[in-house]
Amino acid sequence: MTESYDLVIIGGGIHGAGIAQAAAARGLSVMVLEQTGIASGTSSRSSKLIHGGLRYLESGQLSLVRECLHERALLLKLAPQLVKLKSFYIPVYPDTTRRPWLLRTGLSLYALLGGLHPAARFRRVPPSLWQNLDGLDTTHLEAVFQYSDAQTDDAMLTRAVMRSAQQMGAHLKMPATFTGACLGQQDERDNIIEYRHNGQTETCAATVLVNAAGPWVQQVSSRIIPVPAQPGIDLVQGTHIIVPGILTQGIYYVEAEDKRVVFVMPWQNNTLVGTTESAYQGDPADVRPLPHEQAYLLQTLARYFPQHRGRQPILTAIAGLRVLPSSGSGAMSVNARSRETILHPDRQDHPRLLTVYGGKLTTYRLTAERVMAHLAGVLPVRKVIADTRHLKLD
Repeated sequence: MTESYDLVIIGGGIHGAGIAQAAAARGLSVMVLEQTGIASGTSSRSSKLIHGGLRYLESGQLSLVRECLHERALLLKLAPQLVKLKSFYIPVYPDTTRRPWLLRTGLSLYALLGGLHPAARFRRVPPSLWQNLDGLDTTHLEAVFQYSDAQTDDAMLTRAVMRSAQQMGAHLKMPATFTGACLGQQDERDNIIEYRHNGQTETCAATVLVNAAGPWVQQVSSRIIPVPAQPGIDLVQGTHIIVPGILTQGIYYVEAEDKRVVFVMPWQNNTLVGTTESAYQGDPADVRPLPHEQAYLLQTLARYFPQHRGRQPILTAIAGLRVLPSSGSGAMSVNARSRETILHPDRQDHPRLLTVYGGKLTTYRLTAERVMAHLAGVLPVRKVIADTRHLKLD
């Protein structure tokens, strides 16, 4: 007999796990198909930050910043062992694009959007304390601003969310490769989903299919009949490097030579530096850190921390992919593009398929709640088990 679910989710990254948790909390029957491992893709290759999106203020994405700050505050309560508040430092030099007055204005707005909570406030670090900032170059240093944001282990957080979903009844099949689906042609017909699991081809039925495959989203869509329309997207590669050295004061928000933002942060008793942003074409499984990206990050690190000048060993380099709205001509910078998650149904009146494009680690829970709201008229009403706003993660 074919197994039947209210919801089948393709992808075990943070968004797939978050949607599974939100659905299971509503008492829905859920199955997640993950081809490799939980958080094996982008969800383990991020900048490890649960942040309010300070830099998104420059592109006017105020609602996104407000949402990020709200979700950050929630995660600090729900997952205190996984999400921890850290001090962030922004140094200003004569050639720094963002001048002190602009940073003060942006940080003031950031604090207002954060409800003037202590975790959203900032200060200007006095010069007498600059020597304590992990060897930061003080030559020609004009100012240093300090504010707070949060850091996490992205893979551990994703696994914690998936465990939460499973504890409420969600099923996980892994490794399981999605091979195809036939969407129900009438409202009363379920979708039929086919996948490979334990060397066998299996099928199941589902009221709704959710494509949360991250960088593989288009590959998954191409295996669905009828093939759904897709918005234009770009895959953007981000590379991080890990080098020896311990930072004790916090995380540094610096400008690279080309004026892009790079973070320098403590990570597992070493230093993590990232990220680059460059267009990617090809199989997402083949993404690799490129030599020129690693050199770019080493150069940026050495520019601000003299102790890293000279030959610096790279302990590890990792590369991940983000899904962003297509820039068309390519003239629009990566930083300026909207980071809002796109929820794309196969049809508006009675969606059988919902595809998730993009999204942020910080707002995964909110994205999942929006998926549930979008599908409220399609999925059956079950007895609610929990509210994700109150579910502890560990």
